[in-house]
Amino acid sequence: MKELLRQISDFLRNSFLILLVLISAVFGIYRLVNLQIIEASEAGKQKEIKAVYTQVIPATRGEIVDCNGAPIVSNKIGYNLIIEKAYFPTDNREGNAVIYRIVSLLKETGYGWNDTIPVSRTQPYSFERNRDNDVKELKQNLNLNSYATAENCIDKLISDYEIDDPEYTDEERRIIAGIRYEMLLRHFSMSNVFYLSNDIDLRTVTRIKELRLTMNGVNIVEEAIRTVENGDVIPHEIGYVGPIYSQEEYHQLLTNGHEDYALSDTVGKSGLELACEPVLRGINGKKEITVINGDVASVAVTEEAVGGQTIQLTVNSGLQADLQTLLEEHCEWLRETQKECKNANCGAIVLLDTKDNAVLSMATLPTYNLAELLEDYNAVAEQENSPLVNRATDGLYRPGSTFKPITATAGLDSGVISGSTKFDCETNYRYIDMIFHCTGKHHEINVTRALTVSCNIFFYELSTRLGLDRLLDYERMYGLGAPLGLESGDSGGYLACPETFEQLNETWYVGELLQAAIGQSEVQVTPLQMAVVASTIANKGNRYRPHLIDSYWDNAHTQMLSEKEPELVQTVAQNNAESVYGYIREGMIGAAQTAMPASYDLNSLGIDVAIKTGTPQRTKTRTDSFVIGFAPAENPEVAFCAMVEDGKYAKYMVKGILEAYAKQYPDSQIGRAVRRQARSAAS
Repeated sequence: MKELLRQISDFLRNSFLILLVLISAVFGIYRLVNLQIIEASEAGKQKEIKAVYTQVIPATRGEIVDCNGAPIVSNKIGYNLIIEKAYFPTDNREGNAVIYRIVSLLKETGYGWNDTIPVSRTQPYSFERNRDNDVKELKQNLNLNSYATAENCIDKLISDYEIDDPEYTDEERRIIAGIRYEMLLRHFSMSNVFYLSNDIDLRTVTRIKELRLTMNGVNIVEEAIRTVENGDVIPHEIGYVGPIYSQEEYHQLLTNGHEDYALSDTVGKSGLELACEPVLRGINGKKEITVINGDVASVAVTEEAVGGQTIQLTVNSGLQADLQTLLEEHCEWLRETQKECKNANCGAIVLLDTKDNAVLSMATLPTYNLAELLEDYNAVAEQENSPLVNRATDGLYRPGSTFKPITATAGLDSGVISGSTKFDCETNYRYIDMIFHCTGKHHEINVTRALTVSCNIFFYELSTRLGLDRLLDYERMYGLGAPLGLESGDSGGYLACPETFEQLNETWYVGELLQAAIGQSEVQVTPLQMAVVASTIANKGNRYRPHLIDSYWDNAHTQMLSEKEPELVQTVAQNNAESVYGYIREGMIGAAQTAMPASYDLNSLGIDVAIKTGTPQRTKTRTDSFVIGFAPAENPEVAFCAMVEDGKYAKYMVKGILEAYAKQYPDSQIGRAVRRQARSAAS
């Protein structure tokens, strides 16, 4: 029995020891697995580096179309060559090799690349002229002293980016250095791709794609590229787009509230492209790039881009072409037939819709095609007679006798004269100790007749009774002396007064008042301003803000989003507008009925037209020719101003202006009248 108990006891003890060993072994195995697998896995996870970057998806820019929806500037799908940080070598020398390969390919195919560093392309290096701000920015970006030379800047780039491979020539080092600086300037990063070259043709795209395996980071993207569809239509007002050229320009955009701009963006630079930048630009989309341990793991679009709005203008492309031709042919005729007009090379025509001063056409001479300007800016800019100046909106001229309706308004509305008031014109007029002259001897004459025959002495006498301050008040009410607020911008000119003379370092004499009253002295206006004067008279003193934009549409131009409403900015005649403008209108109708050669005779149009001509002196030997007016005289549809520098007979263009309008708007009063006259003449 004792032996049995002992055996049982030994068995239990041995079993316990075996169980203990097994438990220890299992625990040891567990610890080993935990250390080698689980902890190793955790350690691996700790070494994993993950980053998410946000990249912009550019929105398609809105188009600009004419009043009939015909595109003036639009977009095409094109190919842009970019470099992406996520795939670009981190090693400088490898990156330089990629840049060298892609530039070599671009050179072979005739394409350029983005390089705006203000340093000459060849040795000895020098800073480019008229780029002081860019040079200053270059030195700051490279942490160089202000006295650093162009050579120092290139050497610094070569050193910083290790562009010292002996296989590169000096020219190749300069090219790589320029592109490296451009990448720095454009904040090249995971979030900002670098646009190396734009609008690449399909053949070159194919070659680049074939060689992509040897050019890490180089890629082709399909994007909307700005194109000019009709570059002859108001190119000055349309303007153009371009890249952000400097940090200063970039920070200015940010200051103006455009926080989502990138240095690689294309933005409006002038005209409506600049003025309407926020509307045209649209809203950029976004995509997220996830990078794990240096490799791109995923790319996902998080916000779709929304295209910019399409802007529909008030301008009629056909009418614009006809008036531009009319202006050019008139100047050519003057040069060929009028010996004193051999320099008649410049002028302008502005045609407005009287109901709201919508600009129907705005011709200027000389002009340019917008596509040609973008192709070779300097070639256009260096042409004779400054074609980049828009004489319709920014040319400043004395208006001459076209100013007299303003003086007449001041006299009639203030009560200084009435419609029956007469002054005696005997050719010469004495004021204090000065003698002023008229072009004729009109005897006793009232305001209506004075406008018809353009009597200077009537308005000399009226100006002395008005006084300078009252005359200036009416000039300003008509919109002179300040910009009118055209969307693309316009000049304000200035008025003849002591303050203006002081600014010009001239002496103001009391007799300047008389000259100012007939549009001489130092009154300076634009053709646009004088067209608005004509429209204001047509509207019996109601002056509307001129405008180029008719409406805003969605990007596809299928849905109108908003429409420009007429904007009344001033009512000129406060006392008896009907009477005031009745006298003025009759005087201008009389001026239109004066004899002209049959080809230009306004009496043959079948409607009454109201005009006022002017022959202002530019200098003692140079004279311009002006005409303003509106039609039909009793129920006006359009108002206009035409001007020729160093020319004459601007009034000969009026019939052509109205016939061109009739062709484009056959159902208008003018259109129906012209058709009736044509049928009558044919029969």
